[in-house]
Amino acid sequence: MMRRPRKTTAKAVKYTEVDSDLSICQTLSSDDEDCKEWRPEPKPKASSKTTRAPATGEKKAAVKRAAKPKEPKEPKVPKEPKPRAPRKPAAGRKTQATALLKDPGASGLVGTKRKKSDESKNDDKAGKGEGEKLKDCPEEERAKEAGPSTRMKEERVSFIVSEAHQADRWAGEGSSVVKKEEMVEEDFTFGEPCLKKQKTSGACQGQQTALPSSTAHALRNELNMNWDMIEVLSILTCVERWVCVNIVKLLREENTVPFMVRYRKEMINQMDADAVRDVQLVSLAKKTQSVIQTLKKDGVLTAELEKDLRSCRSADELDHVYSPYKKGSKLTKARRAKALGLEEAASILMETPHTLDLRAWVKPGTEGLSSVEEVATGVEHILADMIAKDPETLTYVKTSCENSFVTIQSSVSKSALKEKEQGKSVKDQKKPGAQQNKNKDIDKFHLYFDYTSNIQRIQPHQTLAINRGESLKILTVKVNIPDRVKSDFTRWCINNRWKPKTFAKGELHAIIKNAVEDSYKRLILPFLTRSYRTKLTSAAEKESIALFVRNLRQRLLVCPVRGCVILGVDPGYRHGCKLAILSPTSQILHTDVVYLHNSGQQKEAEKLRHLMLKYSCTKVVIGNGTACRETESFFADLISKRFFQPLDLSYCITSEAGASIYSVSPEAVKEMPDMDPNLRSAVSIGRRVQDPMAELVKIDPKHIGIGTYQHDVSSGALKAALDGVVQECVSFVGVDINICSETLMRHVAGLNVGRARSIAEWREQNGSFINREQLKLVKGMGPKTYQQCAGFIRINPQTLHSAQSTHHLAPAVSEKPAAKKGKGKACVNIPTSFNPLDQTCIHPESYHVAKRFLSVVGGSADQIGSAGLQQCVENKVKTSSVEELARTMDTTPETLKLIIDGLTQPPGFDIRQNFGQADFKQGIVSMSDLRVGAVLTGRVDNTALFGAFVDIGVGRSGLIHKSNISLDKLPVSQRRRSLALGPGERVEVRVLNVDPQRGRIGLDLIRVLQ
Repeated sequence: MMRRPRKTTAKAVKYTEVDSDLSICQTLSSDDEDCKEWRPEPKPKASSKTTRAPATGEKKAAVKRAAKPKEPKEPKVPKEPKPRAPRKPAAGRKTQATALLKDPGASGLVGTKRKKSDESKNDDKAGKGEGEKLKDCPEEERAKEAGPSTRMKEERVSFIVSEAHQADRWAGEGSSVVKKEEMVEEDFTFGEPCLKKQKTSGACQGQQTALPSSTAHALRNELNMNWDMIEVLSILTCVERWVCVNIVKLLREENTVPFMVRYRKEMINQMDADAVRDVQLVSLAKKTQSVIQTLKKDGVLTAELEKDLRSCRSADELDHVYSPYKKGSKLTKARRAKALGLEEAASILMETPHTLDLRAWVKPGTEGLSSVEEVATGVEHILADMIAKDPETLTYVKTSCENSFVTIQSSVSKSALKEKEQGKSVKDQKKPGAQQNKNKDIDKFHLYFDYTSNIQRIQPHQTLAINRGESLKILTVKVNIPDRVKSDFTRWCINNRWKPKTFAKGELHAIIKNAVEDSYKRLILPFLTRSYRTKLTSAAEKESIALFVRNLRQRLLVCPVRGCVILGVDPGYRHGCKLAILSPTSQILHTDVVYLHNSGQQKEAEKLRHLMLKYSCTKVVIGNGTACRETESFFADLISKRFFQPLDLSYCITSEAGASIYSVSPEAVKEMPDMDPNLRSAVSIGRRVQDPMAELVKIDPKHIGIGTYQHDVSSGALKAALDGVVQECVSFVGVDINICSETLMRHVAGLNVGRARSIAEWREQNGSFINREQLKLVKGMGPKTYQQCAGFIRINPQTLHSAQSTHHLAPAVSEKPAAKKGKGKACVNIPTSFNPLDQTCIHPESYHVAKRFLSVVGGSADQIGSAGLQQCVENKVKTSSVEELARTMDTTPETLKLIIDGLTQPPGFDIRQNFGQADFKQGIVSMSDLRVGAVLTGRVDNTALFGAFVDIGVGRSGLIHKSNISLDKLPVSQRRRSLALGPGERVEVRVLNVDPQRGRIGLDLIRVLQ
C-alpha cells in the first residue's frame, strides 16, 4: 500500500530538486490548460489515506514521505503512525524557503510535470533515477530506517539557544526527549551543509494549515503570481505545511530570526537560525512586477505575455521570456515574422496543414514575403519560438538532459596563451614586473587549462575558480550536452508534441523539422547552457556563503580571555611595533611604540619590562601581519631568558585582519578621538582576545579574513548572511545593557543604529538600567521592538551595583514617563526595583510561567543559578516529565525548557565558555623544524571549500585537505557538518609534506581535541 505514495514522492522530488532561481528543470511559460493543471488542487487519494494530521491538504506533488507503519517507537501513538517529515538535503533548499518568506515576492519553484501523458510515461524513470539526482532528498532512505518516531532536532551549532551546557541534562527525563543513542545513523558529506532534522510530532495536530484570510489576501495581492506561496514553500523545504504557515506569519509580523529561533521554537518546528535566516539571491515577484511595468510602458505587453510572466517560477524562466522584449535587443526573427502576419500561417500548419498553401502568403516586393522560401523561413522562425517557450517541450528536453552525461569543460583562452607567449619575450621591456604578475595570474589557473567534469560532480570551489578565470579572460568555458539529447528531442517533437493534427505534405513536414532543429540549436541549447551555469554558480555561491557564515560564527564565539591585563602588539619594521596595554575591562591603560627590529634592542627590551611590571601584564597578543614572526621570536627569546621575572609571561598570535581598516573608521575615531590610527590597531588587536565578539562586530565581516572567494559571490547575499549571523551571535550571547558599547547594541535583535543610540543616551542621562521594563521608557522603543530585544538584554547585578554607587537613579526614573506624550502603555508606572529574572535568557513574556515553576519546585528568584535550585529542578523533572510540567504550567515544553535553563545557569553564564580560547605559548617553532610524520597540535585558522587551514605555530598555516577529514576522526557531534571543522577548533595533526619554497604544509587530521 505504501508504494504509491512513495512513487509520487519520487516524482515530486525529481522535479523540485534544484534551486528556485536556478532550475533548468522548470518550464518557461504555460498556456491556459497547463496553468490550470499546475494550480494546487487537493488530492484525496493521496492525502486521506496516508496522513491524518491537518497538514494533509497539500497537492499531490507536495505529499510528504510517509514512514513505514511498522515498529512505532512511541507507545502513545494510536493506531496509525504519524508521517515523518522529509528533511532537506542542502542549504539551497533552506535558502529558497526563507527567501520566499523574508520577501513575499521571492521566487518559488515547483517542477511538477505538466501533462498526464508524461507522468505515466516517466513513472518508472522517476523511481529508478531517484537516488541518482544530485539534490534528491537523501533523507528518505534514513526516514525508512528510522521509522515514525518523534525526535528532537540536532542543532548545527550547540550555542543556538542557551541549552548548550545542559542539552543532555534532561535527555533521560520525560517522554518528550529522545536519547542520543536513538538518533538515526550519522552521515558525513563535504558537499552539503549539515542536514536538519525536522520534528514531526503530535504537536502539529490542530495547527493551522492556511494563513488567516486577511493575511492570505494581502499576501496574494503582494505576490500577484500564478502560484500558491505556501504550497510552493512546503515543497521546496520538505517540511509540513503548518510550519510554513507559521514562518510566513511570524516574518510578516516583523519577528526577527533570533527571536523566532529562541522563543517561538514550537511554531517553527525547532528549525535553527541558518534554516530560517538564509537569504535568497533574487526576489522573483518584485522583478516580475518591474518587468511587467516596463513592458506596459513600452506598449508591448499582451494578456498572454503577462500570464506567461506571472507563471514563471525562476529567474531563468523570467529572463528567457523577457529577453526578446528588452530595450536595445534586436528584434527577434520570430517577432519580425509575426509582424509580417505569418503567425496565422504557423497556426494553420499545426492545426489544419492540409488547408495551408504557402503561395497564398507570398507578397512580391515585400521583404520577408517575396517568395515561398521566405514565407517558409518566417513560419519556421515562429514555430521555433513557440517550441522554445513551450513548457511541455522544455520539460522533456530537461528530463532528457538529466538522464544524460552533461559535462562542463574549461580550457585556456587564446588571449591568455598569447599573453603568456609575450611574457617570455618581455625581458627587455621597461616594465617586466607587471607582465610577470600577469603570467603569475595565468599560472594560478593551470589546473583548469584542460578540465572536464560531470555537471553533477563538480565541486563548488571549482565552479567559482572557473568563473573567476573566465571573468579574467584566462579561461573559456562551455557546457557539453550529448548529441543523443538532440536526436531524441528532434524525434519526439516531430512524432509527438509538434506533429500536425492532420495530413501534411512533405514540404510542410520539412518546415516543422527545420523549425525543431533551429529551435534546439539557436534557442534551447543556449538556454540550457545558461541555466546549467547559473545553477552551478548559485549553488557554489550558497555553499561559499554558508562557509563564511560558519567561520564567522565560530570566530565571534571564541571564548573571551577575562581577568588579566593584556598587551596588544601591532608589529612592524620601519615604524616600530605599536603597543597598547589594556585593563581586564578593556580600558586603555597605556600606549607606546617600540623599535624591536633595529639597533638598540636591549634598550627597547628594558622599556618593555618596565611597562609589563608596572601594569602587571602577563599576556601578550601579537598581530599576525608584517614582522609578526620576528616580533614573536623577540618575545620568545626574552621569555626563555626569564627576562620578565617575576612575571610568568606568555603570548599568542591573533589575526589582525580588518584592524587597519577599523583604526581609521568613524567608529574608532569616535571611540578613541585623540589617538594615532596605528595605536588604535594595537588596541583592537588586544581587545580581539579579551572579548572577540565585542571587538569584531565593529568591523565589516568581509574584512575579518574568513572564507574564500568572497569577491566571486553576490555581495548583497553575503552581506545579508553575515549581518544575520552577527545578530544571531550577539543576541544568543546576550548583552549587559549597562556596560555594552553602542556598536554592540546595534546588533541585538530588534535594535538598530537609532534605537541603540537612544538607549545609550538614556543611559547617559539617567544612569544604569535597573530592570528590563525601563527599556520601555527609551525613545523609539515600541511594544514590538521591546518584544524582540528584551530577552537578549541582561541586567547584571554586579555591574548594576557598581554603577549605583556613582549615580542616583530614582529622581530621573520617576520623571521620565511624563516625557512620553500619552502613548497608552508608555505612561504606565515602571517598577524601580531589580528583577532577578532580568539576568537570565527568560523572556519577560514568560516571567509569570517562571514564577509559577519556581513555586512548584519550591525555589525563589533570588536562588537563580544556585546549586540548591538546580537540585530542586532536577528532582522535579525526575518525578514529572517536562511535557507534564508544561501542561501544568499552561505553556509549551520548549518554553519550559528555556525557563529551566535560565533558572539553573550560574550567574554571568556565557555560552562562549563552551568554545576554545586563544592559545598562549612561550616558545617558537619554525617551518624548517618540521619533519614529515611529526605529530603536532594546532588550531583551525580558517576553512575553505576544499579543506581546513590549521595554525601549528610555525608562521604558515598548514592545509588539511577535505579528503583527510574522515568520519572516524571526528566527534559524533560534528559528523553532520559539511567540513566538520571551523575556526578556533583545536586539532591533532600529522605532517604529510613540507614545501618550503612555496610555503606549503600538508597535514592529516588525527583527531579533534575536546
